[in-house]
Amino acid sequence: MCGIVGYIGKRDVAPLLLEGLQRLEYRGYDSAGVVVTSPKAPGLKMVKAKGRVRDLEAKIPARFKGTTGIAHTRWATHGAPSDVNAHPHMSADNKVAVVHNGIIDNAAELRRKLEAEGVEFLSETDTEVLTHLIARSTAEKLEDKVRQAVRMIEGTYGIAVLHADFPDRIVVARNGSPVVLGIGEKEMFVASDIAALVMHTRQIVTLDDGEMATLKADDFRTYTTEGTRTTSEPTTVEWEAESYDMGGHDTYMHKEIFEQADAVDRVLRGRIDDRFSTVHLGGLNLGAREARQIRRVKILGCGTSYHAGLIGAQMIEELARIPADAEPASEFRYRNAVVDPDTLYVAVSQSGETYDVLAAVQELKRKGARVFGVVNVVGSAIAREADAGIYVHAGPEVCVVSTKCFTNTTVAFALLALHLGRTRDLSVRDGKRIIEGLRRLPGQITEILKQEEQIKELAELYADARSMLFIGRVRGYPVAREASLKLKEVSYIHAEAYPASELKHGPLALIEPALPTVAIVPDDDLLEKNRAALEEIKAREGKILAVAHQHQEKADQTIVVPKNEDELDPILMGIPLQLLAYHTAKALGRDIDKPRNLAKSVTVE
Repeated sequence: MCGIVGYIGKRDVAPLLLEGLQRLEYRGYDSAGVVVTSPKAPGLKMVKAKGRVRDLEAKIPARFKGTTGIAHTRWATHGAPSDVNAHPHMSADNKVAVVHNGIIDNAAELRRKLEAEGVEFLSETDTEVLTHLIARSTAEKLEDKVRQAVRMIEGTYGIAVLHADFPDRIVVARNGSPVVLGIGEKEMFVASDIAALVMHTRQIVTLDDGEMATLKADDFRTYTTEGTRTTSEPTTVEWEAESYDMGGHDTYMHKEIFEQADAVDRVLRGRIDDRFSTVHLGGLNLGAREARQIRRVKILGCGTSYHAGLIGAQMIEELARIPADAEPASEFRYRNAVVDPDTLYVAVSQSGETYDVLAAVQELKRKGARVFGVVNVVGSAIAREADAGIYVHAGPEVCVVSTKCFTNTTVAFALLALHLGRTRDLSVRDGKRIIEGLRRLPGQITEILKQEEQIKELAELYADARSMLFIGRVRGYPVAREASLKLKEVSYIHAEAYPASELKHGPLALIEPALPTVAIVPDDDLLEKNRAALEEIKAREGKILAVAHQHQEKADQTIVVPKNEDELDPILMGIPLQLLAYHTAKALGRDIDKPRNLAKSVTVE
């Protein structure tokens, strides 16, 4: 969740670190800090500040030069947001500085032990423990000092370490929290996310859990925490630096909503097989015989990825006729679930680093399960841990609130459902029908986005609501859940999603003119059932905004969405509700790209 940036080379380091931190602001944070040094001027200089990166920048003095440095944006876990609790953390002798993502589970125990030995702590953080452990090590090399320290801690970490006595290097280590090296010309970078690197290099090395690295200006080497050398060849990332610019939009969320037609075209490109009315998913390594042996599909994700999984499970059941369901990964990993060898487990994560999902994948692998990944970030932890998978190719998504990645993930599930269906009982005719529907999606998304002005007016109309109810039935229910989440995430209006069929079993007690209802009403075999739910709400003087394929008489307003195939309609019906959430938040003056208390990549439990 936090962000790490580091650099060693010949350039003035502070501006580079601040730029990197700004590119990581979308991950969510409450404070920031930077420490620099130089072989020509040994000694560590540090500045920290509660608040935004701009607050940190304002505190940096004119004389703050160095050619090596590490920086951090913190999302509070141990200790409230403050200048003191901000990273980096420095040892008592001002020789060691550490930035850290993750949580040290045995920090309290280690802290008590260090305090008994006379160490005085300045902060409430778990990270400061690590700083003192490194400083107190008697090992001669910095690498050995760090290795000894990380062997003493339990939990997750991605760390970068500077030492005043070793100004020619940065030592980094990873266990459960991402660390990426950027390889330049006589300069090296490190970050927790490639977003901080692509302005300077596209050659990256992603560390594995239990791996460390030493960065010098003209070289790097990787090794395990046991000291064994590892071989890590740089790979080239596809994303360009321009992908992280706003491109003329007011916010990243707005930009990413409007990138969805192109993003969907990307996830489809090169994957459709017209000859056999199916798709090629090379990353799956799943032959027809293996596909036919699958007896159940279990999809695991968190938040928006979980909702995409709900839509995916329905498409798999409808098209492949395989029992499928979705479950929050954070719940699955704690309930001692029965792991079936005939079940295909699918882990979903935009970042590919979501801790709860990654932990579920590791537990499944330990029990011998077959796990596929559906992720956006190439080379991410889940992509590497999974047996196979599908990249959703949404491109960088900077806004904390996911839009285009959610849509591309649902399309990826449609491709998986079609692939599984065509190896089983889905006819050539139905395969062709779904393919034609998939090809219509980009144009239909563009058509929906042309209604922005109308949706903006509706958002302003409903922005004063203290709470909103979202309802849908079967295919519409996951859409309602995701739309409800979008609204509460970005506007802070309380929202709740319910199956339309459950209204009479409790939620009708809430209906009154002050509680607007957003109803998902597709033209499918449940159209009349959904209309009956609207009747129930209108009979109790509730206000209704419908998202439908045709005007709904009982609704106060209707957003009309183009019709696709029944199975694919949920992919489209959520898009106008992304715009509704965006413009509601804008009307309320919210910080749209960085909602309070949230982070893009949730790498802690």
